[in-house]
Amino acid sequence: MRRNESPEGKSVRLLRVGEQVRHALSDILMRGEVHDETLATHMVSVTEVRMSPDLRHATAFVKPLLGSDEETVLKALRINTAYLQKEVARRVNTKYAAKLKFLADDSFDEGSHIDSLLRDPKVARDLTGDSDAE
Repeated sequence: MRRNESPEGKSVRLLRVGEQVRHALSDILMRGEVHDETLATHMVSVTEVRMSPDLRHATAFVKPLLGSDEETVLKALRINTAYLQKEVARRVNTKYAAKLKFLADDSFDEGSHIDSLLRDPKVARDLTGDSDAE
């Protein structure tokens, strides 16, 4: 592992810039600076931003609060990508303005699915070691 890498293998710089972009996007959306009716009526959480190694591309994972109208919100973000890129570039000082890409964050759904599997009586029985089959 190189000295400037995190345990996950990503460079600290990539993580830092990704976090700066996430904060900038969150701030822009929270303040309602995007003049879009859909974004004005939906609270959007930017859960993570992953930067490409050259910092030219940023993938933003978003989740509308309460999980409603996810596709509509994603479409509105994609329509307003040019404005958001310009605003993020103004706030985050990097050599190049990162091209933004918006994706739905499914990690909450995956976590809920895993939680429901772990609560299943058959799985719980296997985890505790109680087995009638022996």
